[in-house]
Amino acid sequence: MYFYKKSLRTRIFLSMFLLVLGASVLIAIVTVFQYKEEAQDYHRDRLLRKEAAIRENINYVLKTTTYPVETAQIPLIFKDKIYEIKDIHSLEIFLYDLDGNLLKSSKPSFFKDTVLPKMPDYALEMLQNSPTKNYIKEFEEGGQKYQSSYTFITDSYFKPLAILNLPYIEDDGFITKELTEYLYRLGIAYFFMLLAAIALAYFLSKYITRSLNEISEKLTETRFDTRNKKIHLSDTPTEISTIVNAYNGMIDELENSAAQLAASERETAWREMAKQVAHEIKNPLTPMRLTVQSFQRKFDQNDPEIDKKMAEYTNTLLQQIDTLSSISSAFSTYAKMPAQQDETLNVVKISKLALDIFNEDYIYFFSEEDLVRARFDRTQLIRVITNLVKNSIQSIEQKKPAEPRIDVVLKTEGAFVNILVTDNGIGVPEENRNCIFEPQFTTKTSGMGLGLGMVKNIVETYGGTITLNSSEEKTTFKVSFPAML
Repeated sequence: MYFYKKSLRTRIFLSMFLLVLGASVLIAIVTVFQYKEEAQDYHRDRLLRKEAAIRENINYVLKTTTYPVETAQIPLIFKDKIYEIKDIHSLEIFLYDLDGNLLKSSKPSFFKDTVLPKMPDYALEMLQNSPTKNYIKEFEEGGQKYQSSYTFITDSYFKPLAILNLPYIEDDGFITKELTEYLYRLGIAYFFMLLAAIALAYFLSKYITRSLNEISEKLTETRFDTRNKKIHLSDTPTEISTIVNAYNGMIDELENSAAQLAASERETAWREMAKQVAHEIKNPLTPMRLTVQSFQRKFDQNDPEIDKKMAEYTNTLLQQIDTLSSISSAFSTYAKMPAQQDETLNVVKISKLALDIFNEDYIYFFSEEDLVRARFDRTQLIRVITNLVKNSIQSIEQKKPAEPRIDVVLKTEGAFVNILVTDNGIGVPEENRNCIFEPQFTTKTSGMGLGLGMVKNIVETYGGTITLNSSEEKTTFKVSFPAML
């Protein structure tokens, strides 16, 4: 599992390295095994060749001897000849009778100077049961490997006379030397192959992961609310090209979906806004209609109080007309985007200017500094502060605390200006805090609920944020936007 947690580049590199290393080790093992097999076959074939040559010499001696060709005469026949044959073939020779008793040997003692009076019973049994009348035994003694062959010697009539035993010492010095030299050459070849594999793995993994890294970066940067760039790569494998094409297709679909969603949101917003406008307009129209109907029904030119009643009807209509006008102004103000007439302002001075329009004696202003610069539109900044303070005033009027208080605090924090408006009014219920900044949301009996939505719109236009922190004791609106350092 640890291997799969590594990066793709590391896994490719390690895989190729281990593949070449494993192949070299495997080939070395197979080579050693093959050499051992060939060495064993070589010794067996060599023993059989020597056995065939010695048998020819023995047959020649049997043909030219003056002694009777019998088993009992074998020691006399090969009294001296056995040493000549030994010198010719450089191999010890043992002759046994058909019962396994030693008749003649080129070496009086063989295994640790111990004379073998009789050939091993298992060898005699295996030889007698062998269809080829030949048996080779492999064994090891004193750290030295041996092969011992047993075969029948026959007369001219193919009648068995004796048993020929040839002990053969397996000398692997030459083969071992050849194996060592071969493995050395193979090791050098695989060493350079391993270096080449490491270099190839490095560049191959870098080539593959370069495209994947670029795709990964693009995927990380992909956003639903921004225009995303497509990936353009050249000389990439088919698999990478498939991923790139899929990503580019996804980007097109994402942009189409974003455009459709934006259009749908705008349409929904305008529908909701139209409903709100219609609702707000109906509120003053109803009393206006009732006033006109009452005036129409009760109008009497001869009524001595006609002037007084006319003035009441007129005032009622004018009040409702003013209400319609304020509704129109509020929606018009919210619909306008914040002016882009940015200028360098002293936020402290503008904040004081915005608070001058209020007559409430429970509004207090605090600032840690006398000069705090920011790029903002003067009118929009005043609008932000006045809307927040008006909201606090209305909250206090609903709660009517014993000691009403509104604190407007201005301070800098890093690269941002913070304006905090705190009041001890009625506060904002927890269930309403998530939608307090939405247009047309309000908990008041009058008004359109556009003030905080407009403030949020203005502040976010200038790269800032507005947050709410409310409890039963106090409510704080925090406006934060970039300062000029």
